[in-house]
Amino acid sequence: MSGLDVSHIHYRYSRKGRPALDDVGFSVEPGRFCALLGPNGAGKSTLFALLTRLIVAPQGSIQVAGFDLASAPRAALARIGVVFQQPTLDLDMTVRRNLTYFAGLHGLSGGSAATAIDEVLDRLAMRERAGEQVRALNGGHRRRMEIARALIHRPEVLLLDEPTVGLDAASRQSITTHVHSLAETGLAVLWATHLVDEIRPDDQVVVLHRGRVLTQGDADDVAGELTLAERFMEMTAEQDEAAA
Repeated sequence: MSGLDVSHIHYRYSRKGRPALDDVGFSVEPGRFCALLGPNGAGKSTLFALLTRLIVAPQGSIQVAGFDLASAPRAALARIGVVFQQPTLDLDMTVRRNLTYFAGLHGLSGGSAATAIDEVLDRLAMRERAGEQVRALNGGHRRRMEIARALIHRPEVLLLDEPTVGLDAASRQSITTHVHSLAETGLAVLWATHLVDEIRPDDQVVVLHRGRVLTQGDADDVAGELTLAERFMEMTAEQDEAAA
């Protein structure tokens, strides 16, 4: 299938430890913004490590744009763009130089690299910043640049692990708006967060807590008669009480 499909994923860091992920499964279709919503320690970062093959799941399957991550890792990973929680930019290089370096890692050079760089800078409204040193950018523009970098090889799936951590409210809203607009162009977007105000009513949401998917669906449907924040707190509190 196109987009991202995660099926029956299990993972634990030690034999006797609590599962970090327990039978996790969901799908994100092209053109959808899916929020992976969970508190700290829910398993979001472990799932992202599995999706990017930093660690390997002993059970379950991950399909990226129709490619199996276990049996065809190169093809699957080539179709993923990733923005990790921790910044990984060279602060002393310009925006364009950072992007040129990353384009080279994906086999892009010369005119094809320049075209791809201009394209992603335009998509993130960063063209006027291309010649600036990254150190001079504020937090919001650095995040936009990291998203631009993740798109340079034209992936079909975009993964973002809590991309607004440390940003002010205006920057958070700007980044969230930009990524929603990217989903509207046909990308399958998986956005990990613990902040419900980053989720729109018609977004897909997967609620993850203690390594398990508690519920999933459109945010409005998940919330029901409550606000999404109230429903999220209710579900996670119930699980915490059951585990106590």
